[in-house]
Amino acid sequence: MEKNQTTSQNVPCWPGKRPLIISGPCSAETKEQMIQTGVQLADTGKVDMIRAGIWKPRTRPGNFEGIGTKGLPWLQEVKIQTGLPITVEVAKPKHIEDALSFEVDVLWIGARSTVNPASIDEVASALRGVDIPVLIKNPMNPDIELWMGAVERIANAGIKNIGLIHRGFSTFGDTEYRNTPMWHLAIEMKRRNPELIMICDPTHISGKRDIIQKVAQKAVDLDYDGLMIESHINPDEAWTDSKQQITPATLKKMMESIVWRREKLNDGFFDTILEQLRDQVDQIDDELFNLIGRRMKVSEQIGEYKKLHQITILQKNRWNEIVEKGRKIGSLFGLSPEFIDKYLTAIHMESINHQNKVMN
Repeated sequence: MEKNQTTSQNVPCWPGKRPLIISGPCSAETKEQMIQTGVQLADTGKVDMIRAGIWKPRTRPGNFEGIGTKGLPWLQEVKIQTGLPITVEVAKPKHIEDALSFEVDVLWIGARSTVNPASIDEVASALRGVDIPVLIKNPMNPDIELWMGAVERIANAGIKNIGLIHRGFSTFGDTEYRNTPMWHLAIEMKRRNPELIMICDPTHISGKRDIIQKVAQKAVDLDYDGLMIESHINPDEAWTDSKQQITPATLKKMMESIVWRREKLNDGFFDTILEQLRDQVDQIDDELFNLIGRRMKVSEQIGEYKKLHQITILQKNRWNEIVEKGRKIGSLFGLSPEFIDKYLTAIHMESINHQNKVMN
């Protein structure tokens, strides 16, 4: 297919369909597996686009790295049989060339590529002159500027339809998730780019199938535009990421049980109630900022005293007392220990900054 040929003109779900549900196996393994999975997903009536990993960049060599280009005709056959658009991950120019030659409708850029500006530059150059939607996953590490950089590079290549995929971030230590969601980073990315659709990938956030629905519901509650969920006809026998894939039948049940919410009610009476409650929140926020400002004034006075008597800014015992007391009081008001720790840490660092200005 020539570069200037449009590949996205027959994609009915971009970007108006909401929620946009993308599903398919982590990896295309065999022709039979790919077609059976695709047909079963289409039969659920819940899926708008079929995905499959064709090239699989792995952390360590020796692991299955995807079936390669020979899997693209299988995906193309799924498109013919189901009438659904298809999407694959690309990481280099040859991937793009091959995907376009087999009429792939949407491309996505994976987390391992997003983290590398040089890789994004290569992909962007290969996309120049191509009219196709591109979804960009967040980088593996929690760096929103890398994510922004990838969006800007792809946009500079002339791609008009760009979307975001939130798949969680790699962090040190054990957590409930394979990739910690860090919802605040995705929310900030959406705030910076309100015109871009935001899709959640609960599969890679979860890493295990039993919490996929919980993560998906959280994304829906946060007004995401869609979901990308891995599905396989026999997940336990999958060649890659077997623990995080679900069957098409399970996907259908999940989609039926998720509570799909809307951003606005468009009802004058209920909108008035919501506005009144928001007014209360605004007033409380004003009071909180006023109190925090007053607290910092007291911190500055403490800084003056410490400067006069040559006392260090950081007082470890005092800080421990504040944290312990804050956790106890916070629990009385239903505040989580995680929130209390983050709140007190932010307050403490701002207090240190104010005292530092006084003392130095």
